[in-house]
Amino acid sequence: MSTETRSASTELKGSIELTAAMILSGTLGIFVVESGASPFNVVFFRCLFGAAALGLYCLVRGFFKNHGFTPKKVGLAALGGVFIVFNWAFLFESYESTSITVATVVYHTQPFYVMLLGAVLFRDKITATKLGWLVVAFAGLVLVAGVSLSDFQDGDRSGYLAGLGLALLAAVFYALSTVITKRVTGVKPHLVALIQVVLGIPLLAPFAAFGEMGGMGADWGWLIGLGLIHTCLMYVLMYSSYQKLPTAKIAVLAFVYPAVAMLCDWAVYGHSITLLQALGIPLIVGASLGVNLGWRLGPRRAAAPAAPAAPSGEGAAASQNDASASAPLRSGARTTAGTTAAADKITIGESR
Repeated sequence: MSTETRSASTELKGSIELTAAMILSGTLGIFVVESGASPFNVVFFRCLFGAAALGLYCLVRGFFKNHGFTPKKVGLAALGGVFIVFNWAFLFESYESTSITVATVVYHTQPFYVMLLGAVLFRDKITATKLGWLVVAFAGLVLVAGVSLSDFQDGDRSGYLAGLGLALLAAVFYALSTVITKRVTGVKPHLVALIQVVLGIPLLAPFAAFGEMGGMGADWGWLIGLGLIHTCLMYVLMYSSYQKLPTAKIAVLAFVYPAVAMLCDWAVYGHSITLLQALGIPLIVGASLGVNLGWRLGPRRAAAPAAPAAPSGEGAAASQNDASASAPLRSGARTTAGTTAAADKITIGESR
């Protein structure tokens, strides 16, 4: 088998894995709602069952040998875990006040919070193009939320507004976890996820209402599914696919998740969105892809005119010296672009 054939086969396998992972992600809301448990109970048992399954997987694969952890890396992974488990609780709570569709789409504004946090915490530069995509995403968010000024004066809409706020807070917490976890290098992502779900067990125990769990019966199956399917299996598929796919394909396939979530919400619960809300979804999706893939807003600048022919004699020598002096700058620009592309791939991979 040729190298090109192997490469195409590997990428196809990665696409299938990531698509499957995103389809599973899209059904997460159904499992949460159908369990009938409170959001903190759901997250607690997701962590409990997920930790057991993921820990067994890591043990079988031998990931605990030469794990690469240091005390600092464990601390960073744990700090990211604090934000990730509370992000789940806020997102699941927002399902009840809004809908799976609205909460999921609002939640997918997270790449912009990653960008803003990078600027605040690490002084990353926000270009005019990225700022433009942020404005586009905000416009989409306003349309999807379906909120007007009168809604803030209507007491009947207070629960819905609170649900939107929780979805936004969940997205911010996810972004915080992403920014922190990116600093944990040289460690299998499965082990980082394992630390986070293990931490979630004692962290959420004080918030869980165990007295409500006695009469669940068959509903325990939904909670076990969240741990085995939406934590262990989904993470294994995602992390495997990230090693096989280019940045662009990861960014595009990630939006299978909200598409499936919307379809499930409509098929199971009959929740649909208005035309105005539907107009906001492509704005958020397009803006997110624009940020992740470095798309430009507006026309490109015209190329600089070609340099005149080099003169002869001393002028030619001076022109040659000028060209030699500028060469490192052009080379540096290419290197920076390559580094940025690699960093974007890591950001997309770890933020999902």
